[in-house]
Amino acid sequence: MKDTLKIADREFNSRLFIGTGKFSSPAVMQAAVEAAESEIVTVALRRVDLDNPNDQILEHLDPNKVLILPNTSGARDHTEAVRLAKLAAASGLPKWIKLEVTPEPRFLLPDPVETLKAAEILVKDGFNVMPYINADPILAKRLEEVGCVTVMPLGSPIGSNQGIKTLENIKIILDLVNIPVVVDAGLGKPSDAALAMELGASAVLVNTAIATAGNPTEMAKAFKLAVIAGRCAYLSKIPETKDFAEASSPLSGLLR
Repeated sequence: MKDTLKIADREFNSRLFIGTGKFSSPAVMQAAVEAAESEIVTVALRRVDLDNPNDQILEHLDPNKVLILPNTSGARDHTEAVRLAKLAAASGLPKWIKLEVTPEPRFLLPDPVETLKAAEILVKDGFNVMPYINADPILAKRLEEVGCVTVMPLGSPIGSNQGIKTLENIKIILDLVNIPVVVDAGLGKPSDAALAMELGASAVLVNTAIATAGNPTEMAKAFKLAVIAGRCAYLSKIPETKDFAEASSPLSGLLR
């Protein structure tokens, strides 16, 4: 059965997005992306030289195989985020943007007001906007209404590896919005990714848990398999839990 992920006007086979930060080298990052078979790779605009075709990160990513998704990491308000997005587009990158507005550097929690302001501007300017947000169902719906192509609620603080601490709110978001929901930030192990997919998330984004693993390539492969398993489980309609035991074998007609 064909089960592609459609975002805006593009379809993707992989539901595992990968970030490019914290890897020990660009070559290790490239190997992890290939092992994960990821088709969307995020790149922090503040860490790349957009005017240099031989930039250490960009030269290790094949735009014919992956969508290079620039992000506005480090932007403190909507003005900075919009400026970074427009710089990326002017450099020749696709008009896709992972919108991040994080004014507080310690916890890196996204600013909902500035994120919505930036999203409105960028959507009107023709960008496919994928905003990183707190797991706020009302904000998610507002972002859908202004034209964002996904919402990306955090599972827990970015880079924390704490797993999904916002489970109940993510469930509400999945019920409320009609665009892909990508669980982003805090996923620390493959089982976290599987859980997100079992809930019905369209995809997950993982960076730190892969990049800082003892073997990033093997961890990328593990996350790939976890995402596939979680998606298969969701599509198979997971049975409801029960408060009592129920025999899987018949109890009548037993030998006495």
